Amino acid sequence: MIRILVVDDQQLVRMGLRMLFEQAQDIEIQGEADNGAEAVRLAERLTPDVVLMDLRMPGMDGITATRRILAARPATRVVALTTFDDDDHLYPMLAAGACGFLVKDTPPTELLDAVRRAANGEAPFSRNVLDRLVAQALHARSSSDTPMDLPVPAITPREREVLGLLGVGLSNKEIADRLHLGVTTVKTHVASLMAKTGRDNRIRLAVLAALTGITPDPERPTGQTPSTR
Repeated sequence: MIRILVVDDQQLVRMGLRMLFEQAQDIEIQGEADNGAEAVRLAERLTPDVVLMDLRMPGMDGITATRRILAARPATRVVALTTFDDDDHLYPMLAAGACGFLVKDTPPTELLDAVRRAANGEAPFSRNVLDRLVAQALHARSSSDTPMDLPVPAITPREREVLGLLGVGLSNKEIADRLHLGVTTVKTHVASLMAKTGRDNRIRLAVLAALTGITPDPERPTGQTPSTR
């Protein structure tokens, strides 16, 4: 049973999430909070596996609450719930330790799957949120006077390809298909990249790919040689 804590200052949002999760046999809502301070108190008392965390709330916001929850219980998985005008909060939430980002209008089946993936140690995200994070990273790179170098030069050419495809938001299956590899092999490359770069999830790897300019060649499919014809 996956134990979750729902944190959102809108009662209708919390009610909708409760109705959704009550239909899942493997997910149990342990509690609800409408502000960050209450979320911190409940997380300490209830020790949930996953916290669905709103970003903007009166009083203590979701970023501060996430930081405090993870400082006390690092194993807790915090998934941020965002709206389309939350861009200024995405990077601070990533730095606070969020393992995933979902827009609030995520389809119910995808939301359930995201909670299960988060509990399993994965990093669920809505593709458009990743696009916004990468866009911010690209803007930061273009605005900087100092070019950024890959912090770990020892990555292999194949790992570099995988990192670039993570940067455009591809899943392990999509990367495997693009590079003509097995999904297990891709997972091994992703794990190696995390170990070498110190980025603990694929969202952070995607941002790193954007910051360092590691992106697929738009002229031809990744992993293939140019045609001789």
